[in-house]
Amino acid sequence: MKRKILLCLFFAIAFCNAAFSQQKLGTETPEAKVKRMEWWTDARFGMFIHWGLYALPARHEWVKNAERLTNQDYEKYFQQFNPDLFQPQVWAKEAKKAGMKYAVLTAKHHEGFTLFDSKFTDYKATNTPAKRDLVREFVDAFRAEGIKIGFYYSLIDWHHPDFTIDRNHPQRLAKPSDSAYATLNKGKDMAKYRKYMYNQVTELLSNYGKIDVLWLDFSYPGKYGKGKDDWGSVALLKQIRKLQPGIIVDNRLDLKEYEDGQDFETPEQVSTKELEKYRGKVWETCQTFSGSWGYYRDENTWKTHRQLLDLLITSVANGGNLLLNVGPTARGEFDYRATNALDSLGFWMHANSKSIYNCTFAPSEFKAAEGTKLTYNKAVKKLYVHLFDYPKDGNMVLEGYRDKVTYAQFLHDNSELQTDLNKSTASNLVLKLPKKKPNFEIPVIELTLK
Repeated sequence: MKRKILLCLFFAIAFCNAAFSQQKLGTETPEAKVKRMEWWTDARFGMFIHWGLYALPARHEWVKNAERLTNQDYEKYFQQFNPDLFQPQVWAKEAKKAGMKYAVLTAKHHEGFTLFDSKFTDYKATNTPAKRDLVREFVDAFRAEGIKIGFYYSLIDWHHPDFTIDRNHPQRLAKPSDSAYATLNKGKDMAKYRKYMYNQVTELLSNYGKIDVLWLDFSYPGKYGKGKDDWGSVALLKQIRKLQPGIIVDNRLDLKEYEDGQDFETPEQVSTKELEKYRGKVWETCQTFSGSWGYYRDENTWKTHRQLLDLLITSVANGGNLLLNVGPTARGEFDYRATNALDSLGFWMHANSKSIYNCTFAPSEFKAAEGTKLTYNKAVKKLYVHLFDYPKDGNMVLEGYRDKVTYAQFLHDNSELQTDLNKSTASNLVLKLPKKKPNFEIPVIELTLK
């Protein structure tokens, strides 16, 4: 009897595991997914653009939430929105110069305001003094520069009358209770909001040609929160895939139990050290130049050129992408600090982008020397050594590399780096570097492998 019970238990567990592993929304094979995402994993570097009414208060894109503003309080920004200096062609050229291969624009953020001409709302750019479909202009300008197109769309909407007030809402309760929230949300209907959101996503994926990335943000299931059932995530993702079969979608629809419920993970504003744990996964880290996504006039904790390079290199060195954010001003321009940061990245990428594009983490037999980080291009068998700490004595010691490398050079100018035969050993390769560091914050050595 005991053996029979154990056998029944074994088969029950096996059945549950099989059922769980088979949960899929579509029929795409792993090989087809790799092919679909190939351009994205090769690109490695993209631009995030957070822009909306919150550029006017210029106090963070969550200003409506942080200051508990009502729709009436916020209305003045809608009435004043007029980005008279908006030239998306300039944005696109700056992104391209910085080496970014795709761009993701906030078509709608949590405030509920749409930059596109949606027929399902009056709360849109075409009804402001701007009187323009800003998404259309963004798409045309970036596509003309050969940059892939992405849309960010907030699942959250603090303006819509049927979006129920929850723990993340500007009008959230200081002392929450079921009865208090029920009273506060009387008359609101999330089913109507789900339909509204479904319709707007359909518009975005139907009216602007081929869309390469959709960034949906975000789920927070649990008490007084919202998750997949609130968004109708399954139906929404099926519609997305139907309209744009080649599109790449992030992981914030709360569909973890589905094998194909997301295409990539999204570690947000994490340290370079934390990125190491994502190696072997498909992921993209989204990061800001400063501490805010939207334009924040008085925020001054801007990252240095070295910190930005570290984010980019470390992302690729662990097999991921970097989506780096710009928050344009209310007049429609990039802040001068963002422009300076993009220019500095462009200078480095012009000379060293081969160590970023089409690259990933190095094979396990290659260990990074102290003060360096490695990226690897499998297709051309090149290993890239990023010199975060330039050797003071001019000797670059690469342990275990001696019989694996056929040629060494600086990447920025293809100038040969000779082997120091007196210091190299049977296993270690010692390269002779010039005593004067090249004019790059982080120079790169390109090694051709056997």
